[in-house]
Amino acid sequence: MGTQTFSTSSCERGPAPCFDRALRLAMVMALLVLQACATVANPDPRDPMESWNRGVFGFNDTVDAAVIKPVAKTYKEIVPNVVRTGVGNFFNNLDDLWSGVNNALQLRGLDTAESFGRFLINTTWGLGGLLDIASEMRMERHNANFGLTLGRWGVGSGPFVVIPFWGSSTLRDTGAMIFDIKGNPVNHIDDVPRRDILTIVNLIDTRATYLKAGEVVEEAALDKYSFTRDAYLQRRRNQVFDGNPPEEEEAPDPSAPAQ
Repeated sequence: MGTQTFSTSSCERGPAPCFDRALRLAMVMALLVLQACATVANPDPRDPMESWNRGVFGFNDTVDAAVIKPVAKTYKEIVPNVVRTGVGNFFNNLDDLWSGVNNALQLRGLDTAESFGRFLINTTWGLGGLLDIASEMRMERHNANFGLTLGRWGVGSGPFVVIPFWGSSTLRDTGAMIFDIKGNPVNHIDDVPRRDILTIVNLIDTRATYLKAGEVVEEAALDKYSFTRDAYLQRRRNQVFDGNPPEEEEAPDPSAPAQ
C-alpha cells in the first residue's frame, strides 16, 4: 500500500488545493501530535502543558512548511507589491474597528478616538480601506483585542497554550478568542464563499508579511519552540503593561534546601 506524499506544486495552482490537502494532512498529524508528547524533565512554570504544546507546535510547523508557507511565497512572488499593500491595508482597517471597541472597554479615550477615526477616514476616503490615509495624517494604530482587554482589567494570562492551526496563546487569550472572532467584521458576511475567500486571503497575506521574520527565527533559535513561546509571552506582557511590566517573581527552585 503506497503512501500519499504532499507536493507543493499544487500550491502554485492556488490556495484551495493546498488547504484541501492540509485537512488530510491534519488527520495524520493529529495522531503524531499525541505520539510526540513526552514528559518534560524541567517544565517552565508558565508552560505546564509543555509536552502537549511541543507536539502541537511541531504539527503546526509541519502544516506551515507543507502548505501555508509555499502558498505565501507564491503569493508574494506573483502579486505586485502595490496590490499586497492594499490587501494589508484593507484587513488592518477592519482590525481598527475591533481595536476601537476594545480600547473603549479599556477606557482609553485617545486610543479609542484614533482607532475609530482611522476606520472612518480609511473606509470613506481610502477606498474602503485599500489606502491608509489615516497614517498619512499621522493617526497611530492602537491594536487591541479582547484578550488584551481582559489583561488590562487584571485577568491573569494563565498557562501558555499552543492551539492547532492557530499557534501561540495563553488560557486567557484562548478564552477571549470567541469574542475576537465575533468582533471580526469578515465573520458577519452572509455570503459563505466570499467570507471564506477573505479569510484565506487574510491568512496568506499575513503569512507573506512574516516570511523573512520566520526565516530569521529558524536560523537564530537553537530551540524554536522555546524562542517562540518566550517571545510571545514577553510581547503580550509588554502590551498589557504598556511596555513597562513589573518584575516577575522567580519561581522557587525545588532542588534548593529548605530553610
